[in-house]
Amino acid sequence: MESAVSTFVLIPGAGGAAWYWSRVVPLLQRAGHEAFAVDLPGDDESAGLPEYTNLVLEAIGERQDVVLVAQSLGAFPAPLVCNRAAVRELILVNAMIPVPGETPGAWWENTGWAVAQRSAAEAHGYSTEFDVGTYFLHDVPPDVAAEGEKHQRSEANAVFESVCNFDEWPKIPIRILAGEADRFFPIDFQRRVARERLGLEPDVVPGGHLLALANPETVANYLIQDLP
Repeated sequence: MESAVSTFVLIPGAGGAAWYWSRVVPLLQRAGHEAFAVDLPGDDESAGLPEYTNLVLEAIGERQDVVLVAQSLGAFPAPLVCNRAAVRELILVNAMIPVPGETPGAWWENTGWAVAQRSAAEAHGYSTEFDVGTYFLHDVPPDVAAEGEKHQRSEANAVFESVCNFDEWPKIPIRILAGEADRFFPIDFQRRVARERLGLEPDVVPGGHLLALANPETVANYLIQDLP
């Protein structure tokens, strides 16, 4: 049975470039859905989580029954948006899943990310020293990676210092999508964080941290399937 037309609002991760979702949005639109990504001012030191949240809310406007999709750092504004907009489902992708009152800057130590990342690198034989090619672009097609260079921007400290000010996760369906080959947030790490923080098991598909660039068809199909 085909799903009804849905509105997908997609939040990018660090840097805030809506372009990250550029290979997924057309697939959702081709399937008959409304879909758009929100560009966030990642390099703006005056913009923290409240500003990010407001930008997403402005993009949603009066739309109802929104499916909100958040990548990586985008998981931090996600619960704040859900508390103020008509979101009927939340989908987190290779996500920094927050707890109430946490800052993105504290998330890394709170979750034990550094140890988990190093352990995975040692176990799978790639460098423990971060570089973009090894940790982000290892499975992204070269032409896509080249196109993305002009969209790259640093993430300002303002967001990492912002408190994720919510009391509890919304009582709506939440799904978690994780890339099996994510080197930045290794899959076993993602599973543990999802269980501890949301009591959920991620759905795992082939791909790394930049899943929507590396495997857009699978991501789009996942977003569409099992819509409430």
